[in-house]
Amino acid sequence: MTGLQIGLAAALEQFSPREAIDTAVLAEQHGFSGQMAADHFQPWVPEQGQASFVWSVLASLAENTSGDLGPGVTCPSFRLHPALVAQAAATLEATYPGRTWLGLGSGEALNEHVIGGYWPEAPERVRRMFEALEVIRKLFSGGDVKHAGEFFKLHTTRLWTMPDVPPPVYVAAAGPYTSRKAGELADGLITPAASLEKLAGILDQFGKGARRSGKDPDELPKLLQVHLSWAETDEQAWRNAFSFWPNGGMRFPKADVRSPYDFAQMAQLVRVEDYEGRMVVSADLDVHRASLQRYVDAGFNRIYLHNVGRNQEQWLEAFGREVLPSLKA
Repeated sequence: MTGLQIGLAAALEQFSPREAIDTAVLAEQHGFSGQMAADHFQPWVPEQGQASFVWSVLASLAENTSGDLGPGVTCPSFRLHPALVAQAAATLEATYPGRTWLGLGSGEALNEHVIGGYWPEAPERVRRMFEALEVIRKLFSGGDVKHAGEFFKLHTTRLWTMPDVPPPVYVAAAGPYTSRKAGELADGLITPAASLEKLAGILDQFGKGARRSGKDPDELPKLLQVHLSWAETDEQAWRNAFSFWPNGGMRFPKADVRSPYDFAQMAQLVRVEDYEGRMVVSADLDVHRASLQRYVDAGFNRIYLHNVGRNQEQWLEAFGREVLPSLKA
């Protein structure tokens, strides 16, 4: 897999910290490289049952594995001030130099409304994210900085614990404007799996933004998060999908829904056909292999996988043996 990395998406909405760490260790033994860990204050649905603090888990993941790792993604705009996100990311990179990255997103009400603030429309959330990126870049300079913007203020201060080289910052994007700005301002792209047509548009806009800033988009990391359901039978794979990841079949924007219990009500409306084109649910390893290869062919060079069932050990063994070795960049 020269030039291609297949890592694990640690679903902290679903697995306890200890489970996530043990799974990551096992994943590395089966040929997976790296970890993308979810920053959630609440799970999507109560059945998932977890929501641990991502920065604590990332430190433990780093201590127990040897690949790359970062939050996929954290929102630096509401629950956490960008200065705190910068401090957390700098500390992690100072402790594990050359291994970490910072993934930023514009946030979801599920996780961010808990502090009781106003929840704005999507365009404002995106503006907040890019201003937060500006604050983080300033702090990553290592010097004394200040900031007075539309959303954030920073009195003259600095990060006193700094790595020799700041971690790269990747921005989550799923639309044209955000993808283009990510190419222009960030060091790489993060996006969730979608139709190949949609992903092609995201990569095209990301490339335009990168070239506008004098960067070669072919040289930049393009991270894809892929949720899937594999089990030894199709029936079990579908049971896992409906029980643990019904949000994979919810064909509507989720950023404004505030409660796992609201998602649970919506989950009752999800049908088999709703997963089509959004998440592969199959016992056939060849089906999963072909799906992942299409993402690689589309231009993604770092793919992080999350199997939604509790059958992590069997899944890691099967994919490590049958799927990862056959993927070609």
